[in-house]
Amino acid sequence: MKTISSTPRSTLLLLLSSCGVASLTNAFKSPQTSTYTPLSYQRTLPLTHLPSASSSIASNNNAQSSSTRLNLAELSGGITDAWNSYLDALEANPLLIKSITAGVILGAADLSGQAIQQAILLSSSKEDDVASTLDMTNNDVTTTSNSSVDIARFLRFAFFGFILQAPWNHFYYLLLDGALPPTEDPFTTTTAIKVFIDQFIQAPIFTVIIFGFLGVLEGKSLDAIKEQLDEDYVDTMLANWKLWVPATAVNIAFCPPILRVLFLNVVFFFWSIFLSLKLNKAEEVE
Repeated sequence: MKTISSTPRSTLLLLLSSCGVASLTNAFKSPQTSTYTPLSYQRTLPLTHLPSASSSIASNNNAQSSSTRLNLAELSGGITDAWNSYLDALEANPLLIKSITAGVILGAADLSGQAIQQAILLSSSKEDDVASTLDMTNNDVTTTSNSSVDIARFLRFAFFGFILQAPWNHFYYLLLDGALPPTEDPFTTTTAIKVFIDQFIQAPIFTVIIFGFLGVLEGKSLDAIKEQLDEDYVDTMLANWKLWVPATAVNIAFCPPILRVLFLNVVFFFWSIFLSLKLNKAEEVE
């Protein structure tokens, strides 16, 4: 029997080692943890760190809310500054500031009255002329001409507020508070007496002055003014007491003396609309 020599055997073992026996041996070793991560799974942050849609919406809402609060704060600050400036001017020049304020408010009241009057005229003209196309055409021309602002009427009311209404009430309240000083308690006999004097002594006199003053500015004769008083005075006073008795009670009971004419001017805005329509009702008839 032939035997394999040691040299060929060594050569065979060397060949098997180089051809993969070593790799077969490695297959029986415990697996090692791979450090390879596919690119499709690589991320720098876990999913819990990604912003959700709801958090984005909440963040936007918070930003808008903060911006709104900032704008409101700026607006509130601007209003406060303007109010403080007005009070400073009122304390420095009370009569002038009250007169300017009354002129602006009463002028604006007449413009509002003119707008209401034109709306009434337009409504009535459409109802009257709906049957005739020609009449409607003519009425459109008339309405267009009447739709312009009556500057003279506006200036009369603004001038009335500046030159008469504010100065009258400025000195009237100085006299009233001087004779009957304000009380800390708003609900007193003094307050009731002052309201009675204001509405049943002062108001009837001042209403006659208003009719006469505005009538003179319009160029009316004394007879025409007297005729208008005969027609409208009683109705005007009844409407006056419905508005001004409670308004005067609030004014005297709760408003500081320096702000009484301002409160009066604010209420007078609505009263002037009534007066504007009442004193110029002849234009509506025309």
